[in-house]
Amino acid sequence: MTGSSEYVPPKVWTWNKGNGGRFANINRPIAGPTHDKELPVGKHPLQLYSLGTPNGQKVTILLEELLALGHSGAEYDAWLIKIGEGDQFGSGFVGVNPNSKIPALLDRSEPKPVRVFESGAILTYLAEKFGAFLPTDRAARAECFSWLFWQMGSAPFMGGGFGHFYAYAPVKIEYAIDRYAMETKRQLDVLDRRLAESEFVAGPDYTIADMAIFPWYGGMAKGWQYNAAEFLSVHEYKNVLRWADQLMARPAVKRGRMVNRMSGEPHEQLRERHDAGDFDTKTQDKLDAKG
Repeated sequence: MTGSSEYVPPKVWTWNKGNGGRFANINRPIAGPTHDKELPVGKHPLQLYSLGTPNGQKVTILLEELLALGHSGAEYDAWLIKIGEGDQFGSGFVGVNPNSKIPALLDRSEPKPVRVFESGAILTYLAEKFGAFLPTDRAARAECFSWLFWQMGSAPFMGGGFGHFYAYAPVKIEYAIDRYAMETKRQLDVLDRRLAESEFVAGPDYTIADMAIFPWYGGMAKGWQYNAAEFLSVHEYKNVLRWADQLMARPAVKRGRMVNRMSGEPHEQLRERHDAGDFDTKTQDKLDAKG
């Protein structure tokens, strides 16, 4: 191990608020709200409270794809939750998601508003509500859910494991980086082998499984995750790259990736989304920037 001295765990762990790292100011070992703050409510039935991270992008990509199919009931307001400032610990947000993680959805079209949290649950809820991007055939549906839950179970090793220790941890720990780099590459290989035999992840049709997996693994393959493309030799995963390029060419995917973003070029960021016309404003901003 390099970059740290040997650590001997105490008999009883205690919370050290000064543990360092990029997210030290918001990490804590207890749940519940830290302050009273009601959530804003817009004009549409679907109210999304999120941030344009890979988990947040899953849901906005699906919503934009549903709208592109003509499902007007999928119109939504997307409110920005600044997790670095602790917005997720406000009483209103905790009321929608007691786990204090983005994204969180409130469906006000039902007789009693329905809360949905965890990105995989939101994707499933919306796909079932609108009857789109989720197969009805039992076998195809099982394949779709298998890959959806593969992403839910696997990505934490990429993000909380590799991403944290490679990009965010206050010290570089060789053992941790090696352990999670190996697992991330194994996962990319799993996906690459699947996409060698199938156009989309769950089969011949584009589904919520693709929308869930793309922001994480497509992002890694295309180089915008943790600036680790060279380190992980992502050029090796030709089928993942083919699939990622195919999804990136979809207009709804492009729009979905913009919503609630706080990074990248200014014209790629739509901090809040309340109407389809909001994207037209960003397009004009890009044209103006080019002169």
